[in-house]
Amino acid sequence: MRAFALNCTLKPSPNESSTDVLLDRLADEFAKLDVTLERARVVDHAIKPGVTSDEGNGDDWPNLLAEILAAEIFILATPIWLGHPASTAQRVLERLDAMLGDTDHRDQMRPVDRVAIVAVVGNEDGAHHVGAELFQGLNDVGFTIPANGMTYWVGEAMQSIDLKDKDPFPDKTAQTTRTAAISAAHLAAALSDRPYPSIRS
Repeated sequence: MRAFALNCTLKPSPNESSTDVLLDRLADEFAKLDVTLERARVVDHAIKPGVTSDEGNGDDWPNLLAEILAAEIFILATPIWLGHPASTAQRVLERLDAMLGDTDHRDQMRPVDRVAIVAVVGNEDGAHHVGAELFQGLNDVGFTIPANGMTYWVGEAMQSIDLKDKDPFPDKTAQTTRTAAISAAHLAAALSDRPYPSIRS
């Protein structure tokens, strides 16, 4: 089974990213479940603004969308900025909006048999708020959200410690990450065995 993550950090590669640290942990948990996690940083690609699946010459989104749709599990990972998801995460949701009108032979949106989970990091509270924003968008375009489909870490308010600076890795976040991976893999396997039915009238 394959998972694909979009890291919505604002830091281009090869800069260190706390969001990548959380994805590293998620990759470790998925590996125990025979799920391979691949990823891309949104800021490393030219993703044009828009709400279609292809905004024309120079748009890298079609390739990233193909990676998303080729995986059974999609992870949208973002830092918190000013209490909200990073602008790059919003750009991803805007481009996924094209799925609303892109249906298959069942009249189902193309992501419908795929699972989506969320990973969030930040130095202020607000992970649940950010998760709620992302969950709604992912659900709207057809992804299935599993139980406990989110892992996150937030530092103490108005402090400067990032997850990448935490050693050892926080126990509670490790437990939450493991739970999210197990739930996602279980649901993805169930959907693979029994996809959603046609809604064609």
